[in-house]
Amino acid sequence: MRPSLVIVGAGPRGTGLIERIAANAPELYAGSGLDIHLVDPHPPGAGRIWRAAQSPLLWMNSHAEDVTMFTDETVAMEGPVREGPTLHEWAGIDGRTFADRQLQGAYLRWVHEQAVADLPPGVVVHHHPRRALRVSGPREGRQRVWLEGRPRPLLADLVVLTLGHLDAELDDQQIELAEYARAHGLVHLPPDFTADSDLSALKAGEPVLVRGFGLAFVDLMVLLTEGRGGRYDGDTYVPSGQEPVLYVGSRRGVPYHSKIGYDWSGERPPLPRFFGPPEVEALLARPEGFARGGAAVGNSGRDVWPLVEKELGFAHYHRLFTVHPERTLMSWADFEEKYAAGNGTDIQALVSAAVPDPADRLDLAALDHPLDGVRYGSLDEFQDGLRTYIEQDLNR
Repeated sequence: MRPSLVIVGAGPRGTGLIERIAANAPELYAGSGLDIHLVDPHPPGAGRIWRAAQSPLLWMNSHAEDVTMFTDETVAMEGPVREGPTLHEWAGIDGRTFADRQLQGAYLRWVHEQAVADLPPGVVVHHHPRRALRVSGPREGRQRVWLEGRPRPLLADLVVLTLGHLDAELDDQQIELAEYARAHGLVHLPPDFTADSDLSALKAGEPVLVRGFGLAFVDLMVLLTEGRGGRYDGDTYVPSGQEPVLYVGSRRGVPYHSKIGYDWSGERPPLPRFFGPPEVEALLARPEGFARGGAAVGNSGRDVWPLVEKELGFAHYHRLFTVHPERTLMSWADFEEKYAAGNGTDIQALVSAAVPDPADRLDLAALDHPLDGVRYGSLDEFQDGLRTYIEQDLNR
């Protein structure tokens, strides 16, 4: 019987696995034949998130020059390097732009086709456009992968789950909101991949409460504005009249920071410095803290967060001191020595003395909760404050 591999998930992770199988085939493949079963209801390569069947208004969250499916010498992996084009090289677009998801999907489909074509003779890929429901079988031996709408399972010598972002069951609060909406004749759309939500239920001119100010909100806003015929005249939005009225709230109260237009140059910080493998091993070895092989029982705020904060601060100030020394009052060598030896209030005093502009200091609490302690006299004042916050972020 031919060996059988089942890969559940046909998006970038599944393609990456096929690419590595092809790259390592000369060393590992004995020529006896192999069936690769690729299970995903969505197209191979693009998968659900990058499929062609979505609005061209939806963009990626990374610059095109930063997106690639190919390996180089920086990748820690087994097997040879197989270089290839980045998204912007393949598509012939400006590397600093944000490509739409349809274009990324086309790139991923091409990479998938290349990976399959590079497989040796006898290795055959079978795509099953169905959902995988469950995996069963003995701890040792062949596994059975049951697919939606298929009475007989796929038999597998090995099953690999190359899954991306998964849907989550509604929690108690979401169930309560859905029940309230039904009882009062309202519409409740649960958390979902925005491209899959039925936004037709949100009628023109109707008030809509939106929970969350992150990336899913950006997708929602685009689909309910430009997606309904609105347009921008410069930076002024011209409505079509088909939009609902969005009232947006979140725990932070502001959007996330904009994507920086900052070119990285100069020396990279030597990371990890304060929170690397030795520190993790020390935490795991604590009998009163973190137990190897079990759930963490240590106080993450006490044991872990100070190390994370110090590591992030080191990277931030390394960049500031080595690339923008005119914005500091101390040499990097002196700052680094004192920073390494200090903790808590010592570091706060050091930063205050060495970095005169508060805007250049790393304040993680302010990043996480920028409106803590801020009060506005009216909704209009808050709107003005929010616009100022966003404008300052863009100018920064």
